[in-house]
Amino acid sequence: MDDVTRPDPTTDGPIELIIESHTKDLGEFEVRRTLPSKERQRVGPFIFFDHMGPAEFPPGSGVAVRPHPHIGLATLTYLFEGAILHRDSLGHVQPIEPGAVNWMTAGRGIVHSERTPPAMMASGSMLHGLQIWLALPLELEEMEPSFVHYPAADIPIVEKPGIRIEVVAGTAFGASSPVVTTSDTLYLSLIMQAGASLEVPNDVEERAVYVVAGELRVGEKTMGVGTMAVLRPGASVLVTAEADTTAVILGGASLAGKRYLYWNLVSSSRERIEQAKDDWRNGRFDKVPGDDEFIPLPD
Repeated sequence: MDDVTRPDPTTDGPIELIIESHTKDLGEFEVRRTLPSKERQRVGPFIFFDHMGPAEFPPGSGVAVRPHPHIGLATLTYLFEGAILHRDSLGHVQPIEPGAVNWMTAGRGIVHSERTPPAMMASGSMLHGLQIWLALPLELEEMEPSFVHYPAADIPIVEKPGIRIEVVAGTAFGASSPVVTTSDTLYLSLIMQAGASLEVPNDVEERAVYVVAGELRVGEKTMGVGTMAVLRPGASVLVTAEADTTAVILGGASLAGKRYLYWNLVSSSRERIEQAKDDWRNGRFDKVPGDDEFIPLPD
């Protein structure tokens, strides 16, 4: 189970909730998972947050996520190191490398696979990144699926003393990301030198800070790798790097309605989840061209 603690409710500190990630073994490598947790399903539209690696693969091994389905969500893949080759049922074949963004909107349904590129499989490689899902607004859950790749050169960078900020989604510090989202969304990737401080943007409804590497002080709380602090709405929050640190700030508008999750499927309707399960079990989803394998529906 997730290790979740709450600050003393009698204080007025900037942190609403601390979530310590738990480890999931995916076979080829392990991930740290923070969302969903038992006490917090979402932060803004963010409903699933996996921290992959850092993992080292010797020659002949790597990521081999076979084709699998999604509904009712968008996926955001963001790497710090390594590469992943994306293929989907719309026919896209797109490698992603550090600093770039793969944004896939599942809507009514899409199938994709994620694998280490062949050349890196042969030579051996490293992988370090984040795999994130965002729930879609109720009126867009059944939208047409799509996939968009944004090269690293298109993602705006803001430099502040001792800090490099990539504005991956949304608008912050005078820069706007080209990534098209389905609801109000903020996602910033931070590289901070020890001692550097930053005021967290306060113009989105819900916000959280996650430590990828290093050590970060959020208000009076010092957090290590794998820790997420969900911030109080409207609070002024200063984050300070206690060591050289990589972190992310994420959030956005709260979405109306409850969401159900089963495996890789997200929906506001239990019946829709059951239909998607039956569709996958009986081969009614579209296939991924060039990738004939698949992951069976879990028991």
